[in-house]
Amino acid sequence: MGKENIYQFKVADLIGNEFDFSSLKGKKVMIVNTASKCGLTPQYKDLELLFDQYKDSNFVVVGFPANNFGAQEPATNSEIATFCRFNYGVTFPMMAKVSVKGDDMCAIYQFLTQKSRNGFQDSEVEWNFQKYLINQNGELEKVIKPQTSPTDSSITDWIMEL
Repeated sequence: MGKENIYQFKVADLIGNEFDFSSLKGKKVMIVNTASKCGLTPQYKDLELLFDQYKDSNFVVVGFPANNFGAQEPATNSEIATFCRFNYGVTFPMMAKVSVKGDDMCAIYQFLTQKSRNGFQDSEVEWNFQKYLINQNGELEKVIKPQTSPTDSSITDWIMEL
């Protein structure tokens, strides 16, 4: 199939509108699977800080709520939207709830986790808040473990690289 990029994907956001990844051409993108009942849920705060700090530097965070780990995202899309806004002031794009592993894995996560598609590496989503860093050409460039803070220098240094 050859190396693909993120720009071929269109998904639904939390309120049901279409989100076209081709609208992010030229930006660095962090894709992260989220959950509202996880020990790592406070990372929403740092994800929002990161987005706010670097959104004017051609960077965007895109969240994908998923219920794949310990049933830690049981909420509906509308409940997730309210939770994120009220508890963490989330303003970065949040997509509709998806599956990030298993037989029902959504297409964008198939791209992120399969070297045959992303041309970079195979990976498995280990837990909530795993981060995938996409360069300004729409190519997967780094996979960051769930426990790593969104504001870790391994991420902020990457954002600032030219």
